[in-house]
Amino acid sequence: MDERIRKQLDFSLELDKEKNVFRQTHLSGHGRNENDAEHAWHMAVMAYVLREYSNEPVDMLRTVIMCLIHDVVEIDVGDTYAYDDEGKTTQKYREDEAKERIFSILPEDQKEELKALFDEFEENKTPEARFAHAMDNLQPLILNHSNSGGDWREHGVTAEQVYGRQSGTKAGSEKLYAITDAILRENIEKGSLKRSGKRSED
Repeated sequence: MDERIRKQLDFSLELDKEKNVFRQTHLSGHGRNENDAEHAWHMAVMAYVLREYSNEPVDMLRTVIMCLIHDVVEIDVGDTYAYDDEGKTTQKYREDEAKERIFSILPEDQKEELKALFDEFEENKTPEARFAHAMDNLQPLILNHSNSGGDWREHGVTAEQVYGRQSGTKAGSEKLYAITDAILRENIEKGSLKRSGKRSED
């Protein structure tokens, strides 16, 4: 086996570890916690299906790859919950180290290619990154909504916190943000999401 293929297969096997990183979000039907690989796969398919609602035209392949690799670093650092303010203070440092180790398994050209896509997602400045972020926000939201807001209730999350995170959805898709807003309002009214001083960002 030549060196290039060996490195590519080693990286492919490393990705299997993402299936063992569990998130706070539960599967629909009040199922178990989902893992990172399931989250990424779900986001990627959603991006393709919902692409017509992007605010801007997007390169679909770039968007899908961003969705698929955006949480690969959690193989090393684990999942940082969206509303864990303390964990977020060290998140970038921890993830930068993981990014270097994991993508370095690949041949140099593919290492640089995937690191660039990972960084593009993190910087959130391109149409593709903004739409991928919209999927990253929407995917757990629809799961949580299907479970009557159970994850929000479990962690005592407020409407202000969720609207703060979901503001990124608007940058990727005004249409999907309007649906997000309706879902959040419904959960506030039902008591699944704690009221706070912040209303939707109209």
